[in-house]
Amino acid sequence: MASKKLRRTGVSADLCERLKRHQVETCQDVLSITPVELMRLAGLSYPAALDLMRLVSKACVPTVSTVTGPSGCGKTQLCIMLSVLATLPRSMGGLDSGVIYIDTESAFSAERLVEMAQARFPEFFSVKERLLEMASRVHLFRELTCQDVLNRLERLEEDIIACRAGLLILDSVASVVRKEFDTSLPGNLTYRSNLLGQEAAVLKYLSQEFCIPVVLTNQITTHVGEKVHCPQWNQADVSTEEDSGFVTAALGNTWSHSVNTRLIVQYGDAERRQIVIAKSPVAPFAVLSYTVQREGIRLEGPFEFIRGLRSLPRGGLCGFPTPQNFNGKQDIRGKKLWECFDSLAEVYGGVYVVDC
Repeated sequence: MASKKLRRTGVSADLCERLKRHQVETCQDVLSITPVELMRLAGLSYPAALDLMRLVSKACVPTVSTVTGPSGCGKTQLCIMLSVLATLPRSMGGLDSGVIYIDTESAFSAERLVEMAQARFPEFFSVKERLLEMASRVHLFRELTCQDVLNRLERLEEDIIACRAGLLILDSVASVVRKEFDTSLPGNLTYRSNLLGQEAAVLKYLSQEFCIPVVLTNQITTHVGEKVHCPQWNQADVSTEEDSGFVTAALGNTWSHSVNTRLIVQYGDAERRQIVIAKSPVAPFAVLSYTVQREGIRLEGPFEFIRGLRSLPRGGLCGFPTPQNFNGKQDIRGKKLWECFDSLAEVYGGVYVVDC
């Protein structure tokens, strides 16, 4: 979707022609430059350049994103943090919308949601009414079987409309599937693949029909056997190869091709963990160090772009405008996630950083 032509996004023919003279013809081209550059190339005012970026970002937003990693790396913490951000007013970089949160592991914590909101935005949520409104906008559905999850997804349209949902989270897509299906038994693998295919189709439909991001969490699994090359992890320079087997994302290749964007979370050292942008239509391969604090995910250290895999866009992370252009690395030590993406939130709605 990043290669989508500008003329198919609702941009006027005159503006498309002006940008084409500067080799800016696709959504990715627009979102790979800063608002100031766009002003110069298109002859627009700064507010008009931001409006154009909003229009283009909506047209090429990836439909389904997945966060894959081992237990305890903070996948659920990330989902809870996104829930808080989505409910914030647009003036604060939020979506001013509801959140539909499907929990298959009974891991969601309302107490943690409130704690994170108060720690991240203490002044805003010092008013009890705002805290209650934020909590009321997160609609939790606890589905503990594969069929329950599929049934919930298939009747989710009314819920999305009723709660004005701007974000859909499924945590986790792998949990119930791996509990119910032993793929060593005849026929189970085929049935599981069909079920996952149905879920993926419904999720893509909901995302495209209602123009909302979908965030999924996935688990990892170990394939025991000979030393095998694992391209899915190696492409992000985080391959795990042993003589006895290798680690890869759960649910197999079919599912991995059903998502537009894949983030891998992994342990770095005793305190730090890493987010790896392993697959994205608009982002370079990059590694971000983070810790899990009271306020949620907190970035610790510079962005490291992995060279030799994909050229770095002129914009920042995920190809979207950031407070400063990155030159391979940018030191963001000690800053909170939302502080690092102030400019990005203004252009792209705050929450969509995970959906790149």
